Amino acid sequence: MSELNGRAVGAARCIALVGPYLSGKTTLLESILARTGAITRQGRVSDGNTVGDASPEARAHGMSVEVNVATTEFMGDTYTFVDCPGSIEFLHEARNVVPAVDMAIVVAEADEKKVPALQLILKELEDLGIPRLIFLNKIDKAEGNVRDVLAWLQPASAQPIVLRQLPIWENDIVTGFIDLALERAFVYREHAPSEVIEMSDTAKAEEVDARFSMLEKLADYDDELMEQLLSDVEPPRDRVFDDLTTELRESQIVPLLTGSAEHGNGILRLMKALRHEAPTIQQTIERLGLGSGSSAVAHILKTFHTTHGGKLSVARVLRGTFSDGDTVCGAKGGDERIGGLFTLKGQDASKAGQATTGDTVGLGRLEDIATGETISTEKGVSQLGSVAPPAPVLGKAIAAKERKDEVKLTSAIQKIMDEDPSLSLSHNQEAGEMVLYGQGEMHLRVAMERLTGKFAIDVEMHEPRVGYKETIRKSVSQRGRHKKQSGGHGQFGDVVLEIKPLPRGAGFEFTDSITGGVVPKQYIPSVESGVRDYLAHGPLGFPVVDVAVNLSDGSYHTVDSSDMAFRTAGRIGMSEGLPQCSPVLLEPVMHVEIAAPSEATSKVNTIVSQRRGQILGFDARPGWTGWDVVQAQMPESEMRDLIVELRSATAGVGSYVYRFDHLAELTGKLADQVIESHRKEAA
Repeated sequence: MSELNGRAVGAARCIALVGPYLSGKTTLLESILARTGAITRQGRVSDGNTVGDASPEARAHGMSVEVNVATTEFMGDTYTFVDCPGSIEFLHEARNVVPAVDMAIVVAEADEKKVPALQLILKELEDLGIPRLIFLNKIDKAEGNVRDVLAWLQPASAQPIVLRQLPIWENDIVTGFIDLALERAFVYREHAPSEVIEMSDTAKAEEVDARFSMLEKLADYDDELMEQLLSDVEPPRDRVFDDLTTELRESQIVPLLTGSAEHGNGILRLMKALRHEAPTIQQTIERLGLGSGSSAVAHILKTFHTTHGGKLSVARVLRGTFSDGDTVCGAKGGDERIGGLFTLKGQDASKAGQATTGDTVGLGRLEDIATGETISTEKGVSQLGSVAPPAPVLGKAIAAKERKDEVKLTSAIQKIMDEDPSLSLSHNQEAGEMVLYGQGEMHLRVAMERLTGKFAIDVEMHEPRVGYKETIRKSVSQRGRHKKQSGGHGQFGDVVLEIKPLPRGAGFEFTDSITGGVVPKQYIPSVESGVRDYLAHGPLGFPVVDVAVNLSDGSYHTVDSSDMAFRTAGRIGMSEGLPQCSPVLLEPVMHVEIAAPSEATSKVNTIVSQRRGQILGFDARPGWTGWDVVQAQMPESEMRDLIVELRSATAGVGSYVYRFDHLAELTGKLADQVIESHRKEAA
């Protein structure tokens, strides 16, 4: 390797820290930074003084709500760790990061209730082919045998989980571990390196048994090792480490290490495992199929809009060298000039002159470059492909409290969607609302807090209006007559309208059967306009659908008739005729596909039934062991907080996708309540 500024080019690694909510990822990052000397004192999430989770929103809620990036050095190598949120509501943050990292550390706990959440994260990594190891955190609080823990962790992983370390217990307290590859025992020291100790006879017997299990799993991919085991030949230690390295890098196994991030236990052993076994940037390039070339290439992991420095794009350099001031282009092909290059440690950014292969840096002011894009110093670079955001599961109508902030609000929302592509915005013209969609209650709450805190906009949020409609059940013929005389030219329009219902989903149909010119042709479009005017708000107060109107007769005045007069006559005919047609309320019904762990399927069915839903059936979720997909139909009005109840019933991992299916009649007390509520709002 060549050298740049005294270190090897391409030696820098990028590691994602992923795992279920509250598993200790941010604490692990803090412990790594402390052990490697990047910070002088290890902070605590509860004290609000960690490098990660430094945003006001993260501190307020005591949880990660966006990725945090920090670079450190260990034994001469550079490592950038990207701490990703564990909540399913912020899972898309990790989706944009992991394709370009070298590997992932999956932070887990010895908590069986969190296995579905662990499976959710491991499945994402498996689908992308990301090498990974599990760091079983909070080992000091674990209960029972770690091999029992491994047994219920294994179903969450498609690849075998290989136990690398065996905890040492004394008086129900974990005091150290046995490294099954090194065949050595270590005792933990508080915030200090572990020390080698002699194994007791009992510990040695457990080590022999656990090591053989590890070797058996490695031998599934190494025929020579299998022969040695069958022949009772002790394999060379170097051979064991080679297999651990190769099989990790090829995603054939998932090694499991143990420790306590809070107390700094197991951190140096984890770092040494990364140093010797984690894939290099060259292997990551091969996995991504990037190939060779003369241009510098980087992938955008995350976008931030800083208060004073403008837009900052966090990028992993996959090939070549970038310098401050370089011109780059992304997916859209336009030129962008790098306005600053920075190394990152949480929210602290330090100026840097260059970034080379493997580095993870911040690039300033790439205004037209989005998260997930691949950028290059030459045009036409192939995009590695960004991961599409998940379908939204919750929406809230949003508006500025002050009219003067309306334009400012739209601009601010665009910026937070730039930072977080799993947010989306729609403009409901019919209801006159702007609706912000996201992945759950906390997701939208954090978005609101950013609008208020970061962009200083007072915002109000409420439930969006349900898309109720109305229709009619019977036909009627109705005359609409508009006559007004006020000096000079008067106004005269006279029409006869035949109003009848249409099949559900047919929409609106206007025809005329005028003979003898009783309504001149030039006025017929005005009659249709008047009819449509009324259909926007029918007798129940909602847009009218599935109605046919035929203009069958009428009369006109040679002087007083006009387009406006006939438009008014059409509206009068509808306002007097439609209430006689037995109007009925229609509610939108959605087709819903709910994904949940199989043990929660009965709870999901109960939730659907309690929300006036109709269960169409359920089946195993394709490609997901132990998961089901429930197909159902449910009224839109019953889905407002569905995701909150669903997550509560599924240990936080259930989700759904939905689409409009049909309009259904709503009668009785529920219809009366909807109509009365609508009238009060309109008053």
